[in-house]
Amino acid sequence: MVDASEIKEHMEVKASDGQHVGTVDHMQGSDQIKLTKTDPAAHGGHHHLIPLAWVDHVDTHVHLSKSSQDVTAQWQHQS
Repeated sequence: MVDASEIKEHMEVKASDGQHVGTVDHMQGSDQIKLTKTDPAAHGGHHHLIPLAWVDHVDTHVHLSKSSQDVTAQWQHQS
């Protein structure tokens, strides 16, 4: 499992297909990444939450184990 402390604000989040799906706003609790609502990928200017369990690895980006289509279909929407 990925160490949540590796995930920093403003890191780009990429799906397994290499597509940009958002930018980290902050960690919400110890197991969810909250994405910025101002990112063009935010779909309507809302925050979205991604479970830490979806993270495959972290380098200069947060890389997810799901495709962009799966991510946007399954992420949690938050106003």
